[in-house]
Amino acid sequence: MQVRRLAAWAALPLAVTLGLTACGKSGGDSGSANQNGVVSIGISEPKHLIPTNTAETGGSQVLSALFAPLVDFDEANKPFEVAAQEITTTDNKTWTVKLKDGWTFHNGEPVTADSYINAWNYGAYGPNAQDNNYFFDKIEGYKAMNPAEATATPEANTLTGLKKVDDKTFTVTLSAPFSEFKSLLGYTAFYPLPKAAWESDTAAPLVLKKDFEQAPVGNGPFKIKGTWQHDSQVEVEKYDAFAGTKPHIGGALFKIYQNSDAEYADLLANNLDVVKQIPTESLSTVQGDLGDRFQQSPSSSFTFLAFPTFDPRFKDVDVRKAISMAIDREEIANKIFQGSQKAAYSFTSPVVAGYRDKTCGTACEFNPTEAKSLYEKAKGPKELNISYNADGPHKQWVEATCNQLKTNLGVDCVATPEPKFADLLTKVKAKEDVGMFRLGWAFDYPSMENYLGPLYSTNGSSNYYGYSNPEFDSLVKAGTEAPTTDEAIKKYQEAEDILAKDLPVLPLRFGQNVFGHSTKVKNVAIDLFTRVDLNKIESVG
Repeated sequence: MQVRRLAAWAALPLAVTLGLTACGKSGGDSGSANQNGVVSIGISEPKHLIPTNTAETGGSQVLSALFAPLVDFDEANKPFEVAAQEITTTDNKTWTVKLKDGWTFHNGEPVTADSYINAWNYGAYGPNAQDNNYFFDKIEGYKAMNPAEATATPEANTLTGLKKVDDKTFTVTLSAPFSEFKSLLGYTAFYPLPKAAWESDTAAPLVLKKDFEQAPVGNGPFKIKGTWQHDSQVEVEKYDAFAGTKPHIGGALFKIYQNSDAEYADLLANNLDVVKQIPTESLSTVQGDLGDRFQQSPSSSFTFLAFPTFDPRFKDVDVRKAISMAIDREEIANKIFQGSQKAAYSFTSPVVAGYRDKTCGTACEFNPTEAKSLYEKAKGPKELNISYNADGPHKQWVEATCNQLKTNLGVDCVATPEPKFADLLTKVKAKEDVGMFRLGWAFDYPSMENYLGPLYSTNGSSNYYGYSNPEFDSLVKAGTEAPTTDEAIKKYQEAEDILAKDLPVLPLRFGQNVFGHSTKVKNVAIDLFTRVDLNKIESVG
């Protein structure tokens, strides 16, 4: 995510307070730009490269090159039109989307209202099991496509809330008013797909071609070069007919790494142009290694420790609270991350309106004496393990967390690596025994709701731990349907207060983008979504 998105790398970003610039300062500004140059960017192996099925940062970085959104966000986090000519509403319930003229997919197909309607219907259709299915639940007709019983046949295969007006215009009717819907349209799930994506564009329901995601055809500034080389790379090249803002480079090579140290070594050797997250082990030396090519910028990232609520060992909230109180967040933020991250005591990021500090209350205050007493009284398990993905720089801080639990609770604790982030998500989704596990989140659009809904609501797209509280769900829903942002925030804050009592996850840290680049690029910026801005980066020489 986003976070949104779930992030494979160390700490998912977030540095809230509206108005913060989303970009890091430029570095390496010397040298003339090469409009045909190809820049290389390190990523983790994507789980998918289909817009409605991509909910992690590796895949979303690639899709941000291949696709252009309906809206993007300015430095004040306000949405502005990109592929859309205008998006209007009079009641926050029915929205009219008018598309710009002259936009085409990489195969030459024009981008039409059907391109969006078909892609969104595919994503919303329950049997397609898209990871971003949840993001369509606000559109009228969603429930008929997603029966409560997972094995039941849906009553419908299209959203009744989507209506084509003409080739360049369609309306979206929501099941209830949602004042932030325009911002939602900036998310990856709402990209369009061409006719070429479908086995037949007249089938009902539509069926995606099996090999489409190996070479996705998008509407963005770059087209894929060849196919997705799994565990190795994805290369894209400039799409000359792109109707939007032209990039300053000829292409991008997304190099896939299973080890963050190897990625950083490639950067130091000038064999890689951008590392989006400096490994924690290298934070103490990075300034000397890179000089002004080491940069930091605000991020929407949030790192937390999740409890599989389906695991009886963590059923008692006092066990979860004791584990939380046994973790010294400040020590890890300062010693492991050299102060580049901030200890988190809340469930939403400081970068969104409505954030409050320390909403977790005493449950997140470091108190080893009380933690051990509570843990013993609740008969917490004698052995713990924390799973993490080894293709991100998590080993050091997860082991440090385990050591704190050993010392402060008197238990055994093991840091358990999974080879890739996708492996960890797959196991968790299948409810395999992984113990506690780390996750990170970067928002999909700037709102408290984008933390609360996907991560903690019963049907949240990234609620991998199975948390469910009807009162929480009701408050989030009331927030989304509130007529004003201020009224929405009040409901979101009430929902967040429930999380402090239930503790389905433990807030650990708010991050920022801590990145570096080679001598061969300049104007490198990473946004609040932890993506390299491909419209700004330039190749030197």
